[in-house]
Amino acid sequence: MQDVTRWLARRVVESRPGDVPAEVLREAGRALLNWCGCAIGGSRHETVDRALAAVLPFAGPAQAGVLGRGERMDILNAALINGISSHVLDFDDTQAEAIHPSSPVFPALLALAEWRGFSGAELAHAFVLGVEVECRIGRSVFPQHYDAGWHITGTAGVFGAAAAAGKLLRLGEQQMAWALGMAATQSAGLREMFGSMCKCLHPGRAAQNGLHAALLAREGFTSSEQGIEAKRGFGHVLSTHFDPEVIVGEWGRHYELSSNMYKPFACGLVVHGAIDGCIQLRNEYGLRPDAIETVELAVAPLVLELTGKPSPLTGLEGKFSVFHAAAVAVVRGEAGEAEFSDACVQDAEVVTLRKRVRATVDDSLQWTQARVAIRLRDGRLLQREVLHPLGSLERPMSDADLEAKFRSLTAGILDKRGADHLLQLCRDLQSLPDAGVIARVAVA
Repeated sequence: MQDVTRWLARRVVESRPGDVPAEVLREAGRALLNWCGCAIGGSRHETVDRALAAVLPFAGPAQAGVLGRGERMDILNAALINGISSHVLDFDDTQAEAIHPSSPVFPALLALAEWRGFSGAELAHAFVLGVEVECRIGRSVFPQHYDAGWHITGTAGVFGAAAAAGKLLRLGEQQMAWALGMAATQSAGLREMFGSMCKCLHPGRAAQNGLHAALLAREGFTSSEQGIEAKRGFGHVLSTHFDPEVIVGEWGRHYELSSNMYKPFACGLVVHGAIDGCIQLRNEYGLRPDAIETVELAVAPLVLELTGKPSPLTGLEGKFSVFHAAAVAVVRGEAGEAEFSDACVQDAEVVTLRKRVRATVDDSLQWTQARVAIRLRDGRLLQREVLHPLGSLERPMSDADLEAKFRSLTAGILDKRGADHLLQLCRDLQSLPDAGVIARVAVA
């Protein structure tokens, strides 16, 4: 198909709120609640402190705030920092193609809403469109793009931020095509950065660069109008198999947000099956770590490729260690942010069990699935197969689950009154006259 970029620009510009099914708009509110919790929960992380120390001396006027904190700055840098904080815990939402859809898009939208006072209905509509754009473009180059080493949340996320911000700014078709072209030329993010502070820079930069692209396009700043599909455009340069039909197919009939997954555990979905299985066996049999001889995991190939660190030294590295994830699931029966802290990764009891965790590849397993076999010192063998871990599309997190996660992440940062208020704002997103109130309530 020719002119994919312009086709996509036209669809985004012409879309009306009434075109989007009510259940999809409702999912936007669930995504917002999850994203706010992740951003606030990550706001005091050392990574965010360091990013703010680097940015604040050069930040512009106080147009937007940093969730979970008190600093204010220009909308571009606010989008950057909120994108970083919402991804630093690796607790944000995920699509099947490993795209974290909210962290590049909501920071750009909330910064604009706080600066210019767009309504909640406008923000929800723009978010749905941003997720459509980023996920469809991401799927059009998946899996070759990801396998080559690109972090698809950063590379595809910038398109979502540009489209969503452009929708709020009411760009015309020509301007939107330019914005998508500028997103294409700013697409970046390497999987080599996983386990370091730089991983969460990717959605932060995607949010900032996408917003910047929309602002530039609004002023007539031009780009190629075939930035996605051209021979030297995004699709063909960053993948050996670009399929434009994935972008255009079933537009308006299938919504990517309907396939969104929310994490019950603060790490990549690829280890959720192993964690789920370990927690199930621990709770069912009342397991103590000192009673365990070995923990044997069978996992998909991608699991060891992404999370094969046997001896992580920091919390961030722990998120990329299936060995730590399994050990901490057995020791603590949880896998929240506290279980991926530096202290927990270095905890003697966790380290001792971690050394007894073994993992092997089973090509028959999908990337979220696992088989867990725990051999006890008394000779018993306990086994559990997890085909649909908690948080998957087959076992989704309920509204109550998401609320509990939100409260856990915001505890100690927002007081109960503030958390209650923010939770209600996310529920009432469609009826808010000024969506910027969400960012203003979310500061501490």
